[in-house]
Amino acid sequence: MKLVTVLISVFLVLIASAQMPSVGLVPPAEQPNGPLVRIKDIARLRGVRSNQLMNVGVVVGLEGSGDSRNSPGAQTAIANMVKEFGISLDLSQLNLKNVALVLVTAELPPFARPGNRIDVTVSSIGDAKSLQGGYLIQTPLYPAGDRSRAYAVAMGPISIGGFNVQQGGSKMQKNHVNVGTIPSGAIVERGVDTQYEFDGRFVLELMDPDFTTAERIAKAINEQLPDLSAVAVDGGGVEVLAREGII
Repeated sequence: MKLVTVLISVFLVLIASAQMPSVGLVPPAEQPNGPLVRIKDIARLRGVRSNQLMNVGVVVGLEGSGDSRNSPGAQTAIANMVKEFGISLDLSQLNLKNVALVLVTAELPPFARPGNRIDVTVSSIGDAKSLQGGYLIQTPLYPAGDRSRAYAVAMGPISIGGFNVQQGGSKMQKNHVNVGTIPSGAIVERGVDTQYEFDGRFVLELMDPDFTTAERIAKAINEQLPDLSAVAVDGGGVEVLAREGII
């Protein structure tokens, strides 16, 4: 195992409770040098980040609240889909009111592995009145600029967290009915390689950049982990590396 990997493992375990004079969990009277603050709560490792995924999909099963013929994208998508199953549909004859064209988005968290599930957001991009009761057809999800291979595949029933009811000229609506979610609705098919070592160093990036906080983080690391050397390069980052001679 590479030395930097060992150091990162030790670093992540030990400095989680590094003592820092900042707003924290222990009253100052009980902690003369300031309360305890977990560094992982105010900083992140460079390279460890989420990735946004998206694609256009089709929702079916709507109760007459789907896209109209003025928004033919869903009709075309359905015709193309069923063609793969040997069924030919004439677009000029289609007037499907139970389908809607949607934008499907998700965030792939760092270190996600194939088989993990992530949440999905589904948003109407046509003139559908509501996505209530809809079901998203299997939709591959891609990162920006790379459609060579899907990173996740989404499918499932949509939850809009509201309703849209019309009767006798009266209308009642709760929440926004053209955007919904599918909890754990996408299966990760491909992980993202994460680089957190940069020329033998790893870098802590502050979530809320501040010169004083960066200096205090570096000081806490140097005091509690003498085998490591931390330097605040600016208000937004702290570089950490092994001291010379460490095996």
